[in-house]
Amino acid sequence: MEMLPRLLSTALDAALDASPIVVLTGARGTGKNTLAASRGGEHGRVRLSLGDYDLLAEARRSPDELVRRAPRLLIEEVQREVGLAAALGAAADERPEPGRFLLTATADAADMRELTETLGGRATYLRAWPLTRGEQLGLGVAGWWGDLFDTPAAEWYDLLLEVGGEPDEWWSLAKSGGFPGLALDAEAGDAWLREQVRTYLEHDLRALSHTERLADVRRVMGAACRRLGEVANQAELARETGISAPTVFRYLNLLEASYQAVRLEPYGGAGTRRLVRTPKLYWVDTAVALHLAGEESPRAAHLENLVLGDLLAWRDAQLARTGVYYWRTQLGEEVDFVVEQGGRLLAVEVRTAGEVTASDARHLTTFRRQYGDAVHGALLLHDGDDTYWVSDRVLATPWWRVI
Repeated sequence: MEMLPRLLSTALDAALDASPIVVLTGARGTGKNTLAASRGGEHGRVRLSLGDYDLLAEARRSPDELVRRAPRLLIEEVQREVGLAAALGAAADERPEPGRFLLTATADAADMRELTETLGGRATYLRAWPLTRGEQLGLGVAGWWGDLFDTPAAEWYDLLLEVGGEPDEWWSLAKSGGFPGLALDAEAGDAWLREQVRTYLEHDLRALSHTERLADVRRVMGAACRRLGEVANQAELARETGISAPTVFRYLNLLEASYQAVRLEPYGGAGTRRLVRTPKLYWVDTAVALHLAGEESPRAAHLENLVLGDLLAWRDAQLARTGVYYWRTQLGEEVDFVVEQGGRLLAVEVRTAGEVTASDARHLTTFRRQYGDAVHGALLLHDGDDTYWVSDRVLATPWWRVI
């Protein structure tokens, strides 16, 4: 299968030009090893995988020898032996040329404490997400989020009509997801999904936590996926699964650390309204979420999840510091996504309806009033065909024009 252009390529090249060690993380199946390998041959980078048990044993027995096997190395699945960190750091100090070590991992760098603490400032960390819609179309892009920030809100209408976009069926995109092995292979189907979940539980999760209660973790995964877009309520998850709330909390942490669950933090900007402070739950991929939940038909929450996935992939591929949050008051006023960059805010609401009105935008309007000039503009994404203003600096537009 030909490799599609990836959104993260530019950021990866920049990191390899600047840092002696680059760590590319992300869920199994996102294509990070393929992307990393594409940056190998032209630089003479030798490819090693700690998924090979003989090589893993060598990494544990003689880490210094392994990291000096070649001038430049690509080491896959480094989370299997974070004890390599001291040897990698020493080799990088000895010859600190940019791009010397490219590492991949299926665990969050923050949860590989020994690795991150030992490597210190020598390493740059990047995260790969499942394919965005733009990547699946062969364009190597995410949505038009950066252009929306760069364009005055009054000009968004012209911008989005100019960039075009082809109508699409969001429910079909939700069912195929963004993992290359499923999204680009119409024949893969349930067999691919079953194998993806099995491999995650038996390899990635065990490597991270050494837990033996995989059936319990699987139940929590299913229950979480039936609550996409909801505030994470551990007590409810505990009641549904019959697992204690502290254990549910630990499993959610593991699922987040191993790139399955996505906990979206609330926006905490100053204001007069009392805010909900609990994260909302989403999943790394909508097709996997549907499979885990045992659901055949995507819901509105899955379209939200698609938009969030695009936002997060875009966020993690750029240099400017960017935050993605949600906003909810204790009165029930809510905005699905708040994007913060350079002190400016972009508010996004998602609807599956084909037509929307000012009533659908009332919480966006409340948010704008609450945060004033800090709000660059607001989008009301819907499933129709038309783009139109519903209130001051609140533009309604089809979801497919943006992502």
